[in-house]
Amino acid sequence: MRPLELEVQALARAAAAAVDAARVVRLAQALVRVRSVAEPAAGATEAACAALVADTLRGAGFAPVSQEVAPQRPNVICDWAGSDFDPARHRTLLFEGHSDVVTEGDRSRWRHDPFGAELEEGPDGERLYGRGSADMKGGVAAAIVALEAVRQTCPTLTGRIRLGIVVDEEGMMLGIKDFIARGWADDVDGAIICEPEEQELCLVQKGAMRLHVRVRGVMAHGAMPYAGVNPIAGLIRFLSAVEDLQEAEQACLGPHEHLGLPWLTPTVVAAPVRGEAQLNVMPDEAYAALDVRTVPGQDHDRLHARLREAADAVVRATPRLTIELEWFESRPWTETPADDPLVRALALAYPLVFDRPAPYGGVPGATDGTFLRATAGIPIVTVGPGDRTIPHQVDEFVRTGDLVQAARLYAAAAVTYLAGEA
Repeated sequence: MRPLELEVQALARAAAAAVDAARVVRLAQALVRVRSVAEPAAGATEAACAALVADTLRGAGFAPVSQEVAPQRPNVICDWAGSDFDPARHRTLLFEGHSDVVTEGDRSRWRHDPFGAELEEGPDGERLYGRGSADMKGGVAAAIVALEAVRQTCPTLTGRIRLGIVVDEEGMMLGIKDFIARGWADDVDGAIICEPEEQELCLVQKGAMRLHVRVRGVMAHGAMPYAGVNPIAGLIRFLSAVEDLQEAEQACLGPHEHLGLPWLTPTVVAAPVRGEAQLNVMPDEAYAALDVRTVPGQDHDRLHARLREAADAVVRATPRLTIELEWFESRPWTETPADDPLVRALALAYPLVFDRPAPYGGVPGATDGTFLRATAGIPIVTVGPGDRTIPHQVDEFVRTGDLVQAARLYAAAAVTYLAGEA
C-alpha cells in the first residue's frame, strides 16, 4: 500500500474502534420506546422521535436543523465537517434514515412490548425487540454514533457528513421528497441508506408502481344480474390479465441476481366500495389496489401502457362497464455502479470491521434512496443492521452486535470515502 492508503486505513480503523458500543444500544432503545407510527388523522406523528434525534445531536455538540414537511412531521438534518473541509474540492457523504415506523397491529400477538425496547439473549446473540428496532431505528442510532466517532478521531477530515433523518418513508416518502426539494441533496456526493439489509452492500433495489383500479358497472338484484353490469366480474377479468402480464414479464426477464422476480400484486380488493355489502345486491363499483415491483430492465411507462391495454380489452368486451386506472406513485428501480467511489470505500472498509470481504445484495422494496438516486442522481448504497425479512413483523428485533458493527462500518466507510482515494 502507498503511504496515503496506509494512513487512511489507520484512520478508518481508529474511527471504527471509537464507536461507543453501549451508546449505540442505549440510543436504539430510546428511539424504539418512542411510538412514531404516523397516523396524522389521529394526531400521531414522528414529532417526538424527531425531537429525540435532534436533542441527542445537540447534546453531543452538533447543530441539527428541524424542518416541518407537514404539521408536526419534521425532518432532522445535521452537518458536520472536518476543519480542513473545502466544499469546492471535497466530498459530502449522507447518512440517511427515517423516523417513522409501521403500526404494531394487535399488541396481544406480541411476546414483547412493541415499544418496550427489551433486551433478551437469543440463539444468535443479544436481541433488541420492538417495532422499528430493525426498520430502522437501529440504523439511525448506528449512523448518529458513527458520526460521533468520526468527529472524535478525524477532526481535520477533508470531507463533510450530513445526517438526514426524514419522515414518512413508510408512506408516500414525503420526507425525502422535501429534503430534495429544499436543496439538501444538491451537494451530496454519495449516500448510505441505513436500512436493515443484513449488512450486505446493496447496489440495486426494486422499483415500485402504485395504482388504484376502479371498476364501475350497474347495480342490480343478485337474482337478476342481467339487469345490470357486474363490476366484480370485470375486476376479476382485469386481475386475471394482470396475472398473465406478470407471468410474461417474469418469463422475459427471469430472476435478477439480487432482486429475484418482478411482481404485479393486487393488495386490496373491495366491493362495494362504499356502504354495506348485501348478499342479494350486485354493487355498482369494485376497487383494487395494485402494488407493482419492478427490476432493472423494466420500463414503468411501458408497464402502465400494458395495464391500460388490459383494462381497455375488458371494457370493450363488457358494454356499460368502465375501468379507471389511477397511477399515483412511481418509484424507479435503482442501480449504483460497482466501481463508484462510495462502493469502493465501503468495500475497503468492510474487512476492517468484519474481517471478511464485503457481501453484495439487493433491496426487495423501495426506500428513500429511490428518490435520492432517481431524482437527485446521487450514488447510493443500502446497508444496515437487521434481517431484511423481519421489518413489519410481530416481535421485530435486531441483534445488538449488528448495531455496533453497522456503526463501525459507517464510521470506517465515511473516513475511507472522505479522506481517501476510493
